[in-house]
Amino acid sequence: MRILYILWLRQIKRYIRSKARIVGSLGQPVLFLVALGFGFGPIYAKAGGGNYLQFLAPGVIAMSILFTSIFSGIEIIWDKQFGFLKETLVAPVGRMTIMFGRTLGGATVALIQGIVVFLITLVVGFRPESWALLPLAIIVMFLIALLFTALGTAIASRLDDMQGFQLIMNFLVMPLFFLSGALFPISGLPPALGIVTELDPLSYGVDALRATLTGAAHFGLSMDFSVIVILVIIITAIGAKLFSGIEI
Repeated sequence: MRILYILWLRQIKRYIRSKARIVGSLGQPVLFLVALGFGFGPIYAKAGGGNYLQFLAPGVIAMSILFTSIFSGIEIIWDKQFGFLKETLVAPVGRMTIMFGRTLGGATVALIQGIVVFLITLVVGFRPESWALLPLAIIVMFLIALLFTALGTAIASRLDDMQGFQLIMNFLVMPLFFLSGALFPISGLPPALGIVTELDPLSYGVDALRATLTGAAHFGLSMDFSVIVILVIIITAIGAKLFSGIEI
């Protein structure tokens, strides 16, 4: 448990100390909220969709969590190159414990990022439908963070090149985000696009955030929770298996 706590705390300290990373990671969510929220707001309203900012905010929160959590895998490659991972792996603890510690740390950092973006959405005009459901929304944020941190860890466990990791992540992250319904309603889509959207794991995270923050859900909150929890278990197990196979 001690090594689990140390790895968790180390991830958070890295995030807090990197002021440039904090500021840089907030730029994209703010751009989406301002440029899209206010730019497409009148068009969305004329189309009968209502307040676009209310629709967009949960998707932007999920986006910031996705980017922060999945790119935490870069730290594994960084630690491989500079020898810290070797020192950690030779410690008298199981590799599963090390993997869980890193995953929990990365997920906590992504959760903090999501909460910060949530506060920014309040500044630009977003208002939750029910403040009583905010704790449930935070749980959803943490589950999203766990899922994609585990995915980033699983991929990074098999790579030694940061450039290769970034290319693979960009190949995954952008489709995951744009096909999740974060920017547009997923009801009434063409059948082929609708199927792809339903296969996107982030779709269920975005939908769960909308359900808890705005009261609107496409799949239903119970379905969203079930899918996310099952995926967290599966991806974490795969990530643990791949991380255990790292050679030092």
